[in-house]
Amino acid sequence: MVIEVSFKGNRREFFDWPYPAAPALKSAVIVEVERGEDLGHVHSTGDLALKRKEGTTHGRASSAPLRKVARAANADEIARAAQLRSEESNVRLRAIEKVRALGLDMKVSDTEWQWDKKRLTLFFTAEQRVDFRQLVRQLEGMFGTRVHMWHIGVRDEAKRVDGVGRCGRQMCSASWLPELIPVKSSVAKDQHLSTLNPAQISGTCGRLMCCLRYEHEFYVQQRKRFPKEGRIVTTALGEEKLISIDIFRETLTLRNPAGESRVIPLAQFRSETGAAPSAPTALAEGDDAPLAVDEQQVEEPAAADEAPAGLAEDRATDLVEDRTAAPAPERASGADANRNANQGAPREGGGRRRRRRGRRGGRRGNAPDGPSAPPGPPTTS
Repeated sequence: MVIEVSFKGNRREFFDWPYPAAPALKSAVIVEVERGEDLGHVHSTGDLALKRKEGTTHGRASSAPLRKVARAANADEIARAAQLRSEESNVRLRAIEKVRALGLDMKVSDTEWQWDKKRLTLFFTAEQRVDFRQLVRQLEGMFGTRVHMWHIGVRDEAKRVDGVGRCGRQMCSASWLPELIPVKSSVAKDQHLSTLNPAQISGTCGRLMCCLRYEHEFYVQQRKRFPKEGRIVTTALGEEKLISIDIFRETLTLRNPAGESRVIPLAQFRSETGAAPSAPTALAEGDDAPLAVDEQQVEEPAAADEAPAGLAEDRATDLVEDRTAAPAPERASGADANRNANQGAPREGGGRRRRRRGRRGGRRGNAPDGPSAPPGPPTTS
């Protein structure tokens, strides 16, 4: 059985529960980690945990076997974990002092002890790359354990620190979101939110609010039912310009050339322009049809290319056979070579260098190939 275990800072991981009875929610368990053991609390079990695991990018991409839950934690182990949580604030302050002494441009956001105290993790944010090797050596000598530095972003920092959002509720990243997905500015533009003042649409972390993604699909689907703003349309009153649309009230604001504006429902606009109520669906189906035609057009040349490829191989084979069967060209005599040199006729595969050499040979006179060949006539430049 797959269970989801939560740790400090809203960090959650998935483990294998080897026992037949499922553990109770929020119960403390000891799990196997990379170096030793750690204590966490059960967040979800069974199908829900498996669904949440498949919903995360890391869970879908990872093919490694899950680590196992060692056992359920007893009272003494829970008290030991609580003692470590109380000491982490002092550890963070001492780490910040070391960072300032070394003059490092980084911010220590949080610290976390492993339950068996074999590793201390420091979570920090930094705008640029930081060389913290000297800091790690000093911290390991101070606390007598292995120190692990973890660079996180501002969204992850807000998730670990937690807080209250602009809506007055707990941050979604710290309460229920399985993973943080980047929010692009195009999401705000599709919802007609002003991007001139980013502070109005930004969260506590300074980035665009995660909740902008919740209704984005609704805005995209609803706008497909309306024509684009600024378009000139022909209605029962003549040509009018579409000024704005209201996807919630399903109304459109039109303005005629005289400057008079009117607001009409979407159904009335379709009746005046002759657009069918199921126009978006028809367009969606019409978009699929050309794609099928394009796929056939793409597949047919691919099948037709197989014959030219075979012909090309046959032609290449014929050329090789012709070259092999063709007799070797006879070597020209000295007179012919001089005549070719004087006329400037290029030899087979020869370029400018070979023509120059032929001219030089013509001036000097080439030796005859045989005793019966007459010497070539003298050449003049």
